[in-house]
Amino acid sequence: MPVTKKTNAQLFFNGILNENPIFRLALSMCPAVGISTSLMNGLLLGIAVLFVQVASSCTIAAIKDYIHPRIRIPTYTLTIATWVTVIDLSLAAFVPEAYKAMGIFVKLIVAFAIITMRLEMFAAKNPVVPSFWDGLGMGLGFTFGMMTLGFVRELLGAGTLFGHDVLGTRPLLFFILPAAGFFCVGFIMAIFNYVELVFNRIKKKS
Repeated sequence: MPVTKKTNAQLFFNGILNENPIFRLALSMCPAVGISTSLMNGLLLGIAVLFVQVASSCTIAAIKDYIHPRIRIPTYTLTIATWVTVIDLSLAAFVPEAYKAMGIFVKLIVAFAIITMRLEMFAAKNPVVPSFWDGLGMGLGFTFGMMTLGFVRELLGAGTLFGHDVLGTRPLLFFILPAAGFFCVGFIMAIFNYVELVFNRIKKKS
């Protein structure tokens, strides 16, 4: 039986704001720290995850009644792996330079916790249409997080955006290092928490 009572719009914005995979749920931190050194890397990996999340959510929602509970996790993994193969080959064929820069992270999408979690918590319990919107929101939330980190780290660490010189000054190379990735994630998480706190206070007063 379906468990969701949210509208499609609520499902869509939930993944971007309330349950943002990186800044709210702290999931898939490995790619968030390892690959978000540039805006382009963040965008491309975000698009790849968005595609896999939506496709996998719709697939599992469509076949959920035929999945035995004991093999549901292997089924999720096989489904994700199938769609990862599709996006992996597509990126290698159409954007080889960017694909090369992202390295093994595209293949590692199979192991991203956010995708498996949404299949288990939502797609396996709801129809295709709500699962599509949930997957789209979560995928866009991940893309937003990756692009935000890529924007900050490329701008401050290299002085560029999409490879074009912006600052014209000596960059702070610290922001390209993995440690800076954790620093940026923590700082943006704090902003998200602060905004939520202020919003809740305003809501209580009204």
